[in-house]
Amino acid sequence: MKPHRITLFAGHYGSGKTNIAINYAEQLAASGKAVTVADLDIVNPYFRSADSRDRLAAQGIRLLSSPYAGSNVDLPALPQEMYAIVDDTSRYAVLDIGGDDRGALALGRYAPGILKEGDYAFYLVINGYRPLSHDAPDTLEILREIETAGGIRATALVNNSNLGPETTAQTVLDSLSYAEEVSQRSGLPIAMTTVDARLLPELQDKLPHLLGLTLQARDFF
Repeated sequence: MKPHRITLFAGHYGSGKTNIAINYAEQLAASGKAVTVADLDIVNPYFRSADSRDRLAAQGIRLLSSPYAGSNVDLPALPQEMYAIVDDTSRYAVLDIGGDDRGALALGRYAPGILKEGDYAFYLVINGYRPLSHDAPDTLEILREIETAGGIRATALVNNSNLGPETTAQTVLDSLSYAEEVSQRSGLPIAMTTVDARLLPELQDKLPHLLGLTLQARDFF
């Protein structure tokens, strides 16, 4: 896929959006692009882009995040430098968006600038094996909540359906009907399927647009 200047990843808790955002940023950096990761998820304290700060820094990737993540401090906790995701057009920005309507509210601050520039992709990360998004209607409800709160419409889906370390190639293949139903009902294409990198040899000839993930050390992707 042709990368956009700003790429947003959103999804419900446990969807795997943070790990995907990190891996996507690393691929951009590996292609020679200057990259900033912005962690806008100020609600969820468990799976954080900040957990990969050293890993990102080693690749020249800048990380912007709130020092009060997970503390229930309201939106002003986001640092002023976060506006660099819109203002500094010399760098590619990858945004990790909160997992529900409350978490996505932080995006609303930057939505006008993102929409004005117009060079963005907004991916909803879906995981059909999570209890709150196990079918298409529930997943679409999450999508609408995030879009309404954040002020930006999603442009595509990322199928990251998995069972954590118990995931097999068949687990991924079994999720395709779910992902296709979400796509059909939402009108959004499936831009990519993401899997643990160890599964790539089994799936690369069976699925298009695969992204292999190297997991964060403490992440259940």
